[in-house]
Amino acid sequence: MKPIIVIPARLASTRLPRKPLAEIGGRTMIEQVALRALEADLGRVVVAAGDQDIIDAVAHLDGVEAVLTAPDLPSGSDRVHAALQHIDPAGEHDVVVNFQGDLPSMDPQALRAVLAPVECGAFDIGTLVAPIHTDEELHASQIVKVACTFDDHPVARGVYFSRLPVPSGAGEHWHHIGIYAWRRQALERFVTLPPSGLERRESLEQLRALENGMSIGCVRIAEAPRGVDTADDLAFVRKAFTCP
Repeated sequence: MKPIIVIPARLASTRLPRKPLAEIGGRTMIEQVALRALEADLGRVVVAAGDQDIIDAVAHLDGVEAVLTAPDLPSGSDRVHAALQHIDPAGEHDVVVNFQGDLPSMDPQALRAVLAPVECGAFDIGTLVAPIHTDEELHASQIVKVACTFDDHPVARGVYFSRLPVPSGAGEHWHHIGIYAWRRQALERFVTLPPSGLERRESLEQLRALENGMSIGCVRIAEAPRGVDTADDLAFVRKAFTCP
């Protein structure tokens, strides 16, 4: 495999406007995310930006490329695909890691783990999950849950994703972390498909992949990183970067 990491980012966030440029640990958030991608040492690192200000923020980082994409693309997956058309039109990179631009505290070693499902050859897409520890986390609608069973296997098939607690009954529940390793052919197909019924209902684009017969393999990591979606999230992550 020859993977590439692409980080989609745009300024037009409704809950936290211009959040890629928020200061965290003396750098912008998009810089911190790009640095985590470099530390994972998987291959090329590209920021797929919907705004020139994001391009300017990472221009000084050695080893980080940046591509300006249309600002109104409907999803991060579409932004990743658009950047690939520009930087790798020949398809040299056969696996594409879509690394969300709001995970500045992501463990680089955990990021590497997302490749396992596509490395084994059994899945179209790889993603990460972490155990849910509290009822508050389980019932929070902003935290996506995954119905999957690991048993003694390192990779589990993602059967369903929901904002509700799934599956029902006693047992472990899993917090989905929105990072994907796409087989290039799967991403090319995905962006041509219209939004699916369950995708629209749950507002989760990974359901489009499942409804169209694509397979998603899940890998466990110890803890879910804190994503930055709100001012409270930003304050939490800023404190984590300043505390020893």
